[in-house]
Amino acid sequence: MSRAEESSVTKTELDNDLVPAERRLDRIVFIGRTYDEYMRLFDLSEGAIAGRNILDCPAGACSFTAQAGKLGCHVTAADIAYYHDHEKLAAKGIQDIVHAMEHVETEKDRYHWTEFRDVEDLRAERTKALQECTKDMRIHPDRYVPVTLPSLPFKAGQFDLTLSAHFMFTYADRLDAEFHESTLRELFRVTREEVRIFPLVDQSGRRSEHVDHLIMFAHGERWVAEIKAVPYLFQRNADQVLIFRKGL
Repeated sequence: MSRAEESSVTKTELDNDLVPAERRLDRIVFIGRTYDEYMRLFDLSEGAIAGRNILDCPAGACSFTAQAGKLGCHVTAADIAYYHDHEKLAAKGIQDIVHAMEHVETEKDRYHWTEFRDVEDLRAERTKALQECTKDMRIHPDRYVPVTLPSLPFKAGQFDLTLSAHFMFTYADRLDAEFHESTLRELFRVTREEVRIFPLVDQSGRRSEHVDHLIMFAHGERWVAEIKAVPYLFQRNADQVLIFRKGL
C-alpha cells in the first residue's frame, strides 16, 4: 500500500466509527516538550546527535523533530496521535495544555520549580512546543509517522538513536510488564546503537517496578544498560535517564 493510499484509509477510518478506541482523538493527550528540554532530559549534546538518524517514539507534540531537523539531523517522530491531521491535533493540544495547567496548579508540590518560574512559564513552553511541532507537521508531514505501540512500521536497524520520553514507566499503572518488554524489543529491533528512556518514575514520582525488569531483559538481548543522572528536574524524582547500548 502506498503512503497516499495509507493516508486515505486512515482518513476514512477517522471519519467514521471504525477507528479503534485507542486512536480516538478524545483518548489522546497531545502535549510535548521543547527541543531544549529534550537535550537536557536525555542528556544530549548537539555533537552527539549531529548526522545521526534518530527516532522519537512516542513523540507527541514535542518540537525536537522540528528543531533538530533545522540542524541537519534526520529525525522521525512516531506517535498514535499522528493518525489525526495537524489542524485537529493543534486544537486538541491547546485544550490539553489548559487541562494540564489546571492539574499542575493544584499539584504544585509534586514538581520542582527550577526549570520553570511558575505555571504560566510552563504553559508558555508547552505552547511553544505544540506550535513548533504542528507547524513542522504541515511543512514536513513525512517526518511524522502514525504508530500503535508495541508495533513499529520501520526496518530493522533503521535508526542510530531512539528516544522515548514520558510513556514507558510513566504509565506503569496501565501498561504491564509484558507491554513494556514488547515495546522495548521493538525499539531494539529498529535501533542500531542506542535507546534512551526518560523518566524512570511513574506519574506519582515513584520508580517503576518495570525498570529492573527491562534491564534484565536487555541483558538477555545483549544490550548494555546504564542509568545516568541528567541536568533536568521538573517532576518529582524524574532526574535520570535509562540508556541502552547495543553490545558487541
